Amino acid sequence: MQPSHTPSAVSISFDDPNLVSDAGLLPIVKLAQAAGLQALGDQHLSVPTDKGANAGLKITSLVAGMVVGADSIDDMARLRHGGMKKLFTQIYAPSTLGSFLRKFTFGHVRQLDAVASRFLAALAGLTWVLGNPQQPAASTGYGLIDVDDTIIEVHGHKKQGAGFGYSRVRGLNALIATLATAATAPIIVAQRLRKGSCGSPRGANRLIADAVKQARRLLPAGTAVLVRMDSAYWGRPSLWAAIRGGAKVSVTTKMSPTIKAAIEGIDEQAWRPIKYTDAIFDEESKQWISKAEVAEVDFTAFSSQKKSEQVPGRLVVRRIPDFNAAKKAAAGQDGLFDAWRFHAFFTTADPELLDTVRADTTHRGHATIEQVNADLKASALAHLPSGIFTANAAWLVLAVMAFNVTRAAATLTATELAKATTATIRRKLITVPARIASSARRIVLHLPTNWPWEKAWTDLFNRVNDPPAMATA
Repeated sequence: MQPSHTPSAVSISFDDPNLVSDAGLLPIVKLAQAAGLQALGDQHLSVPTDKGANAGLKITSLVAGMVVGADSIDDMARLRHGGMKKLFTQIYAPSTLGSFLRKFTFGHVRQLDAVASRFLAALAGLTWVLGNPQQPAASTGYGLIDVDDTIIEVHGHKKQGAGFGYSRVRGLNALIATLATAATAPIIVAQRLRKGSCGSPRGANRLIADAVKQARRLLPAGTAVLVRMDSAYWGRPSLWAAIRGGAKVSVTTKMSPTIKAAIEGIDEQAWRPIKYTDAIFDEESKQWISKAEVAEVDFTAFSSQKKSEQVPGRLVVRRIPDFNAAKKAAAGQDGLFDAWRFHAFFTTADPELLDTVRADTTHRGHATIEQVNADLKASALAHLPSGIFTANAAWLVLAVMAFNVTRAAATLTATELAKATTATIRRKLITVPARIASSARRIVLHLPTNWPWEKAWTDLFNRVNDPPAMATA
């Protein structure tokens, strides 16, 4: 590709009032309106003074800005270019939206959490964001909740709550919980912003309890829920928060003496080869040839505590060759495991639904939450725009709503975009330029000819203009 030589010169002029760069925002906002975002904001938010007036419209503007890629208050000016005022009304200035966020207290953030929870429930009823609402989660039989935290780096000395955490990066700590099924991509069902210096498990039990409750609202009745966590959440508060909500758990353990003793007790004949990163399928034996193996043993977590605090379950162990064993032996450093490296996790999942191999495969799927963290950081959470902690906490909740509505909209296209990142969805469906034409009190959007994703865009537009009460086949 190279610049055309046909014109003798090229000049520019920012003077067309009928152009918009984000035509895909129109069906997204229509979907948000159908899910009641504005009404929910007006109903549940009580932000004081005139700064909190028309709360529903203001959170709609903030979510819309994040959908098109805003990662700061100043970026909200993108909503006010060209012909946007012909497509939308009451678009607030960035300064107004910034003043609105700075009035938030912790209680208002919790009110916004309530808005996000109800908004997601409405989206689930209008779209395929959790698959067919008439059928339970497929394959594993579980709705999968993943819990993890991530550090959002900040700069400057006036950011309330900023500190150095486990990553040694100065920032604030965002704790999120996602929900997915075997057939759908993750959506975010709970979120908290915490001080940057806090440990991963701090307050996680309350978020886990909220996530399990939300999952039960969203999933078909009778669908089992499995909460997956890494070793940072290995402890009674996190496990019991999930179990009391009626969920099963799958949690990576720390290599304590009790865990090591349980692993030593596994019979050598119990180890089974699994499909791992470098596995090869042997057609003759119809088995996976892999250096990774898996086994399990009955295990009671927190057995040193009183009986009411103990949790019976299974310890599933994966082992892979320890390539440093020879080096350790040469250096005279004998270890408990000198031939293998062991990775153990504790689960209460039903062995009839998840046997040893499937339990291991399912637990390794916990890594998908890292993609959600990266997705958020590549869009609205690239920055936390305010020096006030509660304003940034509200920003996180709004970013989650933008993530969920973008994911929900993509499912209406019935394409691979249903599982794409928000950056991909934004590029193909949202940041589409258009020219606005008006005739007989009707608006016509003229979009680019030969747009590669024309059908997906048209399907989305047609669905949100006349949305059904429930998504149908």
